[in-house]
Amino acid sequence: MAWLIAPWKLARHGILGMNGRNINYIARYNSRSRYPLVDNKLLTKKAATKAGITVPKLLASTDSPVGINQLMKAIEPLQEFVLKPVRGSGGKGIIVIERRDGPLFVKASGNTMTADDIRRHVSDILSGLYSLGGKPDAVMVEERVHFDPMLFDYSYEGVPDLRIIVFRGFPVMAMLRCATHSSGGRANLHQGAIGVGIDIRTGASINAVQKGSLIDRHPDTGHDFSQLKIPNWDTMLDLASRCYEVTGLGYLGCDIVLDQRYGPMILELNARPGLTIQVTNGTGILPRLRHVETLLKEDEDACDWGAHRRVMYAKEHFGRPDAAQAV
Repeated sequence: MAWLIAPWKLARHGILGMNGRNINYIARYNSRSRYPLVDNKLLTKKAATKAGITVPKLLASTDSPVGINQLMKAIEPLQEFVLKPVRGSGGKGIIVIERRDGPLFVKASGNTMTADDIRRHVSDILSGLYSLGGKPDAVMVEERVHFDPMLFDYSYEGVPDLRIIVFRGFPVMAMLRCATHSSGGRANLHQGAIGVGIDIRTGASINAVQKGSLIDRHPDTGHDFSQLKIPNWDTMLDLASRCYEVTGLGYLGCDIVLDQRYGPMILELNARPGLTIQVTNGTGILPRLRHVETLLKEDEDACDWGAHRRVMYAKEHFGRPDAAQAV
């Protein structure tokens, strides 16, 4: 039997619910005029690049069936690439090609696709099958990320990515999303990926959660999540904080990957980040959001401090109480 918990009880424990997020944070702090920038991955890539933020290299794109032939010509010589909807969400419609086997395109799972399969998938993307609201979409081909070997044991058949919630420029909560066999190599928690809460102060793991249950080890690699610590942690936080200036969004989810060749890079930005991050951290995000709101009432210029100062403040105030000794 499922038990319903009253919203006021959730708030008392610091849990931000869907309505509270939508009304008090997304609607209040995210101007709708800024949504197209993050809902369109091509616009996100352009804005991030202009700001000097590293993103996966764009190899090809098209927004029309007329451009499919040209797109396929660009794909033909590639040994590896990522194909994704420009306005997709939740990882839907994304295909990662890891290598070629003659004329076949081999995915991380080992499954193969033909050129005709790729062409049909591109057509589906353009028709809006994976887009927000089902509207006609565009398709983009990116360079495949080669994730840092230090994170290799924490993901299976896919790239692990870091989600950092940024509120008014302050990184307030983070988690690592790790692909599994059951998630099809996608870092999507609803499809069976693992969410690992990450301490803001140290970059060390807090909890690992899969399908709502705490776990100790990766089900496919057997690696112990308690040993996880994110490399280049301060750089990750700085990248996320800088996205506040790039987007103008007050409540933002920043998805970051650690590439072994290029280092940390922004993968995607989200104006409506989910709430599962609270489960992976074992605590609610609401006290941290209210802390920032109180700070800005006392110092209206705090959101303009600059990324480095905002990050230092967040590390001091939003880390685990027992984490100071682990730095």
